[in-house]
Amino acid sequence: MNGLERLEARHGLESLTRKARQAVLASFVLLIALLLISGWQLRSNNGIEWLPVLVRALPLVLFLPSILTRRPRGHAWLAFVSLLYIAQGALLTTLPSQAWWGWLEVLAAMALFFASALYARWQSRLLRR
Repeated sequence: MNGLERLEARHGLESLTRKARQAVLASFVLLIALLLISGWQLRSNNGIEWLPVLVRALPLVLFLPSILTRRPRGHAWLAFVSLLYIAQGALLTTLPSQAWWGWLEVLAAMALFFASALYARWQSRLLRR
């Protein structure tokens, strides 16, 4: 019995699924907010248009229907897409003026990755019952 199975046996799938969903929602909102705030900062400092900011946030917004309808497969794909934001945040950490935004983006995207992957696992197990 591995660690996740012990966790499932101790706390129950329903409880873990509910907590994972809350974590998905919180990290999703946080990541969107960070993307928009850092985009706003880039726009005001460098004079770029809104289109690059919206293009950065668009992949996440496309997963909103899957999050709202609680589909496990959509959450699994969201976990994969969040890896792009981890890489993007890691690249931002190399820029002196954007380092803090990069670290915050990495942390929020990692939270989204783990929460959505765990939600997909536990919700699919609940649906198979």
